[in-house]
Amino acid sequence: MNNFIFENATKTFFGKGCVGEYLCCLAKHYGKNVLLCYGGGSIKKNGVYDEVMESLRKAGKNVTEFSGIMSNPTYQKVLEGARLARENQIDLILGVGGGSVMDCCKAISLAAVYEGDVWADFWARPGIIDFEPLPLGVIVTAAGTGSEMNGGAVITNEELKIKTGRDYPRCNPKFALLDPSYTFSVPKRQMVSGGFDTLSHIMEIYFSRPDEENVSDDIAEGLMRGVIRDLRAAVKDPLDYTARSNLMWEATMAENRIIKLGKQTDFQCHMMEHSLGAYTDCNHGEGLAVLHPAYYRRICEAGAEKFARFAVRVWGVSPEGKTQEELARAGVEALADFIREIGMPATLKELGITPENTDLLAVANSCAIVSGSYRKLSHEEIYEIFRECL
Repeated sequence: MNNFIFENATKTFFGKGCVGEYLCCLAKHYGKNVLLCYGGGSIKKNGVYDEVMESLRKAGKNVTEFSGIMSNPTYQKVLEGARLARENQIDLILGVGGGSVMDCCKAISLAAVYEGDVWADFWARPGIIDFEPLPLGVIVTAAGTGSEMNGGAVITNEELKIKTGRDYPRCNPKFALLDPSYTFSVPKRQMVSGGFDTLSHIMEIYFSRPDEENVSDDIAEGLMRGVIRDLRAAVKDPLDYTARSNLMWEATMAENRIIKLGKQTDFQCHMMEHSLGAYTDCNHGEGLAVLHPAYYRRICEAGAEKFARFAVRVWGVSPEGKTQEELARAGVEALADFIREIGMPATLKELGITPENTDLLAVANSCAIVSGSYRKLSHEEIYEIFRECL
């Protein structure tokens, strides 16, 4: 194992009924004014809003609502929330939703107290947080991003056509409430997309050095097998509580930094999807599903040892009679087959993206090139991958 420092400040409450049991007591640790943040209003239809408001009422809180957070939260939405937080002297931000809501809330927690340009100083480049962001708590209603137990936030600057993420430990939620039954009202397509996002996070950590046997990779292999098992079960029966609760915790485990310990990580495919999302606002998990097989076909021979291990340990491919390179390719094709099995798109055209409506060369040229991958791509190769995915 390589050297590392581990920190995670989020206290997590998991299980059916956890919101009603714990939110009131948790909220009492903060001042009277709460900014309640959510998305398009589905929480008002499924009963989550009423349960949350009842707990906040019992805690004696004044609630200011901030709704309409979109699936790819924008910098303008962050600034809107920050203005509301300052005007109402907010003491606690409470995000209720999936990854987009949580990410937006983390950025608001910074912007509400920072005097400078939050985008320029913390998203355009890594920044140093030498001040205390507004306290944040989250209630998860859609599993997939793992944003509930880290300081990461992906924000889109529409004006610049840039979608980027940063992870600041100071932005970790103070507490996270995860009730798997809250995810039952999520549409099947969104549930599958979130589950694949979880798998993508794990793969992008796993497919990086070191290649020697290590604890982080051992945990990652178990998590990948679990996500595959649980997605299959949840596709078959979306109300399977065991599968949905597993998917929820697998998402958290994928991004609470544990499996990143000692790893270089390779999030190049995420950067490619972020660039696509900045130009097209496509569904994040579905964009990843389209891009991953094509990307891995490009790099699997450079990381043949790890990809071969992936084929055998995650997909159960028999190594008999196969070279390491053949096993590596077989693992990638098993992933591609699984994507089709669970009904996810396999082409950009299925996402409504064509050369006629999207300048794929501009998208490719805007893509960040990250370190840690088995083979660093050029912008020309990224453009070729986009063309292959049409």
